[in-house]
Amino acid sequence: MAKIKDTKTFMRITHRYLGYFAAGIMAVYAISGVLLIYRDTNFLKKENKYEIVLKPNLTEKELAKEIKMHNVEFKGSEGDVQKFEQGTYNMKTGETKYSKMQLPFVLEKFNELHKSTSKHRYATLNAVFGLVLFFFVISSFWMFNYKSKAFRRGMIYAGLGFILALIMVFFQ
Repeated sequence: MAKIKDTKTFMRITHRYLGYFAAGIMAVYAISGVLLIYRDTNFLKKENKYEIVLKPNLTEKELAKEIKMHNVEFKGSEGDVQKFEQGTYNMKTGETKYSKMQLPFVLEKFNELHKSTSKHRYATLNAVFGLVLFFFVISSFWMFNYKSKAFRRGMIYAGLGFILALIMVFFQ
């Protein structure tokens, strides 16, 4: 690597190589981000059917947790078999039959990047990625001479982007 003479050179070189490094991560985040926009639809999802045996006498809430599904609500019964929108649950035997609309395995794994919390295995990757993106924001101001027309226009666009983001966040 070339000898670094000043801050501008350091920022430009670091920006370049971090950019190449982050390109792959950004591709995964971009795909999963678009998919998450449509998570309330069945876009690219397929129906998977499951038959499992759980503990008997689970409540709606406990059943929902066991099968990793939201809003399980019993809608009626036939003997010991409770019906819910996605399937059935036998209160006596624990036999559960249900279906779920799910993304293909790879896309589901991509979505875990966006859904992770501080305890999730992707937490470190997410934090590093966030810091790299923040570095890109800061280092981009060293890409042009601050007296140039391109820099001044860039500052206007950066300000407009910032204002648009604030408007979208605070004025839904």
